[in-house]
Amino acid sequence: MPARVDSIRAGLLCRCPRCGQGKLFAGFLKVVERCAVCGTDFTRLNTGDGAAVFIMQISGGISTFLALAIQIAFQPPLWVLLGLAVPLVLALSFGLMRPGKGLMIALQMRHARTAEGPHV
Repeated sequence: MPARVDSIRAGLLCRCPRCGQGKLFAGFLKVVERCAVCGTDFTRLNTGDGAAVFIMQISGGISTFLALAIQIAFQPPLWVLLGLAVPLVLALSFGLMRPGKGLMIALQMRHARTAEGPHV
């Protein structure tokens, strides 16, 4: 009997939420049509912009908090804050986007139920 796959962890690791082994993405954010290992069909899934909205809020909140803390503590010139905040926002946004979209796909697969089982 195969081990139970934690679909949330698999999604965060950009792996197939069903088997936990196949790659979830063909490019940076392009989802594969089928899992190469278990054959799960991903063509009917649509996460839309849900992951992007959450990632923008997370990266914006972290960057704003750190920029305000640096401004209060050290009062640097504006160019220093921009030099720190812009790369931080970009790094957080790009670094969290794939795991965020993988998580959204895993959640959609976990919660989309029909009469015949998971909707994948």
